[in-house]
Amino acid sequence: MSERTGEGKVGRRGFLALAGAGAAGAAGLAAAPPAAAAAPPGPAPRTVYTLPTLEFSDERTQNLVGARYEDALTDVVGINTAYADPPTYDKAGLLTYPPGTFVRAGGGYPAPQRWTRDAAVNAWNAVSLLGPAVGRNTLLSVVDEGPIVQQDNQWWDQIVWVLGAWHHYTVTADADFLATAYEIGVATLAQRKAKSFDTTRGLFKGPSFMNDGIAGYPAPPWEPGIHSSFVLDYPQSAELLCLSTNCLYHGAFLALANLARALHKDGRAHEADAAKLRTAINAHFWRADAGTYGYFVHGTGPLAGQLDASQEGAGLAFAILLGVADDTRIASLLRTAHWEPHGIVNSYPHFARFSDEKPGRHNVVVWPMVHSFFGHATAHARRADLFGRAVTDLASLVTATNGNFYEIYDSKTGAVQGGWQTGGSGNLEQFTSQPDQAWSATGYLRMLYAGLFGLTFTPDGLQFAPCLPAGWGTATLRGLSYRDTTLDVTLHGSGTRVSACTVDGRPAPPKLPAGLSGHHDVRLTLE
Repeated sequence: MSERTGEGKVGRRGFLALAGAGAAGAAGLAAAPPAAAAAPPGPAPRTVYTLPTLEFSDERTQNLVGARYEDALTDVVGINTAYADPPTYDKAGLLTYPPGTFVRAGGGYPAPQRWTRDAAVNAWNAVSLLGPAVGRNTLLSVVDEGPIVQQDNQWWDQIVWVLGAWHHYTVTADADFLATAYEIGVATLAQRKAKSFDTTRGLFKGPSFMNDGIAGYPAPPWEPGIHSSFVLDYPQSAELLCLSTNCLYHGAFLALANLARALHKDGRAHEADAAKLRTAINAHFWRADAGTYGYFVHGTGPLAGQLDASQEGAGLAFAILLGVADDTRIASLLRTAHWEPHGIVNSYPHFARFSDEKPGRHNVVVWPMVHSFFGHATAHARRADLFGRAVTDLASLVTATNGNFYEIYDSKTGAVQGGWQTGGSGNLEQFTSQPDQAWSATGYLRMLYAGLFGLTFTPDGLQFAPCLPAGWGTATLRGLSYRDTTLDVTLHGSGTRVSACTVDGRPAPPKLPAGLSGHHDVRLTLE
């Protein structure tokens, strides 16, 4: 398996030159894809991005964390922003032309892909902030007539869309999108409650957020003799009750309540659904003996009702980020969480059919997107030490692959590794780790925007809850576009407690009102 040599990939300076922009952060950036990227169908992409610069006073941090930030921007804007061919990507007639573009799943696929999970995660992570019109299109590219999130055979993916939609509204204050998003969210959740809710346990059925491959599960539901890598081809998989998926539903109910309130509607029923689900998650998944959450509850078969004790990286992250775990549980699960040498893995430990030599594709390997959610969760929990580890782990992996954000890495060696999984032969087969994976790059951006700088968006404004690891030096995000204002944000000191904040040189709380306009300088001192 070869490593990327750098052909067709440009640094940020070269990328901006291709785009014809005079300086970093220029609004209305028209991005030309690098020569090595697959040409999108239809007209050339038109994008509207505003790209802030990131600088650290510490040279080592700049050369590692700062350099990979530029690579992440190139991945998202220069490689994976593609033309949204209307017959394929505008089923509901909701996309905007121009810009007529969206962010695809990755550069390694034969054509831009229309997958709900990728679209929602990429918009939620970073795209809605960097390019609101592209973020909107990315979310709406996976909506069918109804309108409703596309109803494919991976129903557990659908609900993350509601979280991406609420985030998009808080970033942009797009009133037209707000009304559409609420309609889509209500229709989608109604479908899932009718078809996927286990009334006995009070949980939602279906595989876990990240694990559409059978390598993400022990036996059962995996069983020998089935010649397929797809999870639903295994009889018991549709009845699983998984931590990550149920945490996402909890977050989606709260997001739907917020969308309702923003429309001056009653959101209490959605909040009540969230509260009941949170109680059920903590009752069924919390392992008091181990101080952490388990992975999934068997819904059927001889193990029905039993909790699998494996660690699910995305599940732990979502329990923190989406309000399922209280402060006591958060402290405990972060204290007990298992890290591999190169980061947080998809699931741990190895299931019986895998090993260090043949790690499962969805098992003990690092998916940067999952690792990044966990990294953000550590910042959310005010653990600057763990957050620093998460960022540098991923930055080091990408550095070793010449600035390319691959889909999956070996958790022991750091090498690009697609992992092993049951294939068409019925035996374990080694899969490919795709290059230029968009959600690997947007996950890294999420850690920096939402973690390092603590950008926390609400309908009423922008709040700052930074997490600056010791030794990183002063960090400055310059040229950040937020609604009608442009911000330069500087962090001094280290830690998570804001001891002082100034806006344009005047003392102020660490938050900005939504109606602000013009250019403003925000400086926060941490300890």
